[in-house]
Amino acid sequence: MNTDIPVQASPLADAIATAAQAVLARVTAWRRDFHANPELGNREFRTAGIVAEHLRALGLDEVTTGVAHTGVVGLLKGGLPGPVVALRADMDGLPVAEEVDIPFASKAKAEWNGEQVGVMHACGHDTHTAILMGVAEVLAGLRAQLPGTVKFLFQPAEEMPPEGEDGGAKMMVAEGAMQNPKPDAVFGLHVTSRLPVGVIGYRPGPTMASADSLKITVRGSQTHGAMPWFGVDPIVTSAQVVMGLQTVVSRQVDLTREPAVVTIGTIHGGLRQNIIPDEVVMTGTIRTFDEAMRDDVHERVKYLGETIARGNRANCVVCIDKHYPVTVNDPELTAAMRPSLARSVGENHLVLVPKVTGSEDFSFFQREAPGLFYFVGVVPAGQDVMKAAPNHSPRFFADEGCLIVGVRSLANLAADFLHHPA
Repeated sequence: MNTDIPVQASPLADAIATAAQAVLARVTAWRRDFHANPELGNREFRTAGIVAEHLRALGLDEVTTGVAHTGVVGLLKGGLPGPVVALRADMDGLPVAEEVDIPFASKAKAEWNGEQVGVMHACGHDTHTAILMGVAEVLAGLRAQLPGTVKFLFQPAEEMPPEGEDGGAKMMVAEGAMQNPKPDAVFGLHVTSRLPVGVIGYRPGPTMASADSLKITVRGSQTHGAMPWFGVDPIVTSAQVVMGLQTVVSRQVDLTREPAVVTIGTIHGGLRQNIIPDEVVMTGTIRTFDEAMRDDVHERVKYLGETIARGNRANCVVCIDKHYPVTVNDPELTAAMRPSLARSVGENHLVLVPKVTGSEDFSFFQREAPGLFYFVGVVPAGQDVMKAAPNHSPRFFADEGCLIVGVRSLANLAADFLHHPA
């Protein structure tokens, strides 16, 4: 993309603003309904049904259901020739029991990996789904003047599918969601409690971290706790491994290039205070912002765990599963589309945000087409964002002022790109 001249506003800018305001009450009602009736990954049957029914009612050219289990893909062909743009929203909730006092608070329960859990839209995917439904209505109403094609991607299981199942963006891509037709660009948004309502945050290049799960099994030799010399202590060895892992980031990778995180979140071993067990199992997460650094960190974690254990006459097995790649906003596309975001909220309400060590499987879509993923604030006016409950908290609260921002910005990005693909 040539970015010598930033993308200009499409001729539909005023019509989009009017249509976005007109659909806002419906978007708000959808959001509240989804919030009160959240569904977990790969189980978004009700949500997907409402989405598909809406897209069909709009007269979209194609509406495909059952993509990656419960995903919905809609295709809107404009009245004029032009490129293809994809817009994405994720639909799944989280196994979190809601603690927010609102009339439409979730009381839903479901099974997650064999346990009965409360279910809540604790990450704001209810807003994402409602926003994209609103965008579909806005653009469908302007289709005669719209050049090119808009592909709507309603995605399940962004928060990971249940154990033993595939799902999410990776599975949608594998099933052809980014083909026939292939988008020239893909856009997505995420609401965030780190920004005030009415503010959009963006960042070119690496924006959200890769996410990989880590499991370390340290095996020793069980013995009486009063006589440790008769065995091999996997608890002491594991403690040394945990401390050693801290040096991977602090001493072994070049943090002037990109940050990285290695965290151990659980550690289990032993049944009694006076018995040294045979085994300790630890699990954790690894986050990086560069694919080459990602592989390097994996190698260093594995080598360090194995060598520390060997020094204690223990055995160590390190298993690392890659989940989500780095979310990388195409720098040229981001620069070209920045004016579209600014026009949606005003220049003073568009901010450059720091890297986010959370992860997003929107990154799989970005591997198929240049992409831009940005953030929409949800913290009520006057509230300190640093004190707001974060995404994934049972107290996460989204000010519904984010809805009009989401509809305007996604619709503007699509229309501006289609009119001026540069």
